[in-house]
Amino acid sequence: MSDDVISAEIVEEWSEANSRRSVLNFFQNSTVIAGVLVTLFVTSSFMYFYLGEEPVDYGTSLTYDQERTRGYVEDLLELGHPDWYGRMSGTAEEQATAEYINNVFEELGYQSTLHTYEVPMHSVNSEPSLRVCTPGAAGGFGVAPCSPADIGQQITTFNHRMDYVIQGFSGESSINFGDDMEVVYLGDGSDDSLWASAAGKVGYFVGGTTVASNTEIMVRAIENDLESIIRVNKNYNCGKIEGNDCVPIFKGTSHSAILQANGGSMPSGMAFIAMSKDAGEILESVVINGSGRLEMIMDVTNDQELTIRVPCGTYYGESSEILIVGGHHDTVYHAPGAVDDTSGTATVLEIATMFSEYIEKNGEPKRTIRFCTWGGEEEGLWGSTAYVAEMNEDLAENLRLYVNLDMNHVDIDLENRGNSVTLFSNHPEDYAHIKELAEEYKRDNPEMAEKYVINLGLYDGAKGEPNGMPCNSDHCPFVYELDGGNVIGRAAVCYGSGSYEYHTYLDDMSRFNEESLGISATIYGNYMKFLAYNLDT
Repeated sequence: MSDDVISAEIVEEWSEANSRRSVLNFFQNSTVIAGVLVTLFVTSSFMYFYLGEEPVDYGTSLTYDQERTRGYVEDLLELGHPDWYGRMSGTAEEQATAEYINNVFEELGYQSTLHTYEVPMHSVNSEPSLRVCTPGAAGGFGVAPCSPADIGQQITTFNHRMDYVIQGFSGESSINFGDDMEVVYLGDGSDDSLWASAAGKVGYFVGGTTVASNTEIMVRAIENDLESIIRVNKNYNCGKIEGNDCVPIFKGTSHSAILQANGGSMPSGMAFIAMSKDAGEILESVVINGSGRLEMIMDVTNDQELTIRVPCGTYYGESSEILIVGGHHDTVYHAPGAVDDTSGTATVLEIATMFSEYIEKNGEPKRTIRFCTWGGEEEGLWGSTAYVAEMNEDLAENLRLYVNLDMNHVDIDLENRGNSVTLFSNHPEDYAHIKELAEEYKRDNPEMAEKYVINLGLYDGAKGEPNGMPCNSDHCPFVYELDGGNVIGRAAVCYGSGSYEYHTYLDDMSRFNEESLGISATIYGNYMKFLAYNLDT
C-alpha cells in the first residue's frame, strides 16, 4: 500500500457535494455559461477524435437484474460475524465470503481461482469492554474504589459497536478500575505540550479538527509514549444518522508509517478506539472532569500476518489482453457493510452473471474477461496490491482496463442525501466511450435519468496531482504499480452518494437501494462487453 492512500469518504463527500449543487444557480452565472459552451465545443471535438465521425454501435445492452443483485447482497451479509456482523479480512467470515464468491464464479462457467496472501493484519480476538466508574461511599475507607465491595459506586458500560469501535492496527489494553489510570485531555491535538504530558497515560482526543488522520494521531502517541488513545467523533455524520450524536466510525492507519514511528515493529500494547460524541461526553464528565475511573479491556493482536483471499473468475478469450472488474469483499470488523462494499461486490457478481448469459448466446469474447473481489482493502489495499505484485508482468503487458466498484451506491433517501453517481477514468479514450454509454443509458432508461444524476470525470494527470487518479481504493495498484510505476494502467471507477453510515454499525440493509447499482453495472458492463468483443479499441 502506498502511504498516500486517502480514505473513501473523501471521494464520497466530494461526490455528494456535486449532487447537491443547484443546477439553476449554476446556469444563472453568465461566465459559467460561456465556460460550458466552450467545454461542449471541446468535448465534441474530443469525442470526434476518439470515436470517429460515425456513432459507435455498442451492441445489445446487458440486462441488469436488481432483484438478483439484492439476493447477492443478502447472501453476503449472512456470512458476517455472528455478533459483530462484519467480514474483517483474515477471519473465518472473510474466508467463507471468498469461498462463496469463488463458487458463484464457478457456477457461472468461469475458471475460478482462489488466491491467498499473507499480509499484515490486526485481529479483534474477543468482545472488548469499556466502562467508567464513579467510586461509592466506601471507596478509600479500607475498600478499593470501584471494587465489588464499594457500596454506592456508579458504573456506566459503553456498548461496543454503538458507543465505541477499535481503530485500525490498535493494540491491546488491560486497564482496570484499580489502576486509576489518568485520562489526559488533548484538545484537538495541536498542542505538543499536551501530548508530552500524556506519557504513560490515556490520551483523549477530539477528532475532526487539526490532526486529521488516525495515522498522525497514532504516530504522535508512539512518539510521546502514551498508554492508549481515545478519539471522540464530534464531526463526521453528526446529526445525520442517529439523533444529534456522532456515531463512532472506523478509520484505518498506514502500516508502514506506524512501523517507522515505532522503530520497525508494531506497538502491541497501545489500544486505539473511537467513541461517539454522546459516549465521549459521558467519559469526559466522569473521568476527566470528575473523580471517576476508566476500565478499558481490548484483546487485540496487532503484530501479525494473516491470510486474506482474492477469488477470481476468468473467461479466456482469443487475445492475451485482459479486462478486470473488481471490488472489495471485506468490511470493517464491526459493521455489516451493506454499502461498503457489499454493494460493489454484489455488482461485480451481477456483471459476471450478465456476461455469462451474454457469452452463452453470443460466443466467446476476443479479450479475456476476469472478475475478482479483494480482501484486505480496509486495512491497506492488501489484496489488490498483492495480486498486482503477483501478476505484475502479465498485467503491465496485457491489462486493457480495470473497473473498480466501491460504494457505487446511492442512498434510498434521494431528496435529502443526494442522487448522484460519479463515474471517472484516467484515459481520454475510455472517458469518451463511458460518456457515450452514459448518454445511451439515459436514453434507454428515461425514468432513471430523471431520478439520478450521472457525473463524469477524467483524471489523467500524474499521481498526487489534482487531476490525477485518486489512490483511494483497489484501482490504485492497477494504475500506479505496474512495472514499478513505469506503466500507467487504465482504470474506471464508480462512487455513489449519501452513505453516511459507512464504517459504522448502521451500514445495513435499512438504507440499501439495489436500483442505484444498475447505473454502474449497465454502463461499465456494456463498456467491458464492447471491449471484450472489439480488439481494435
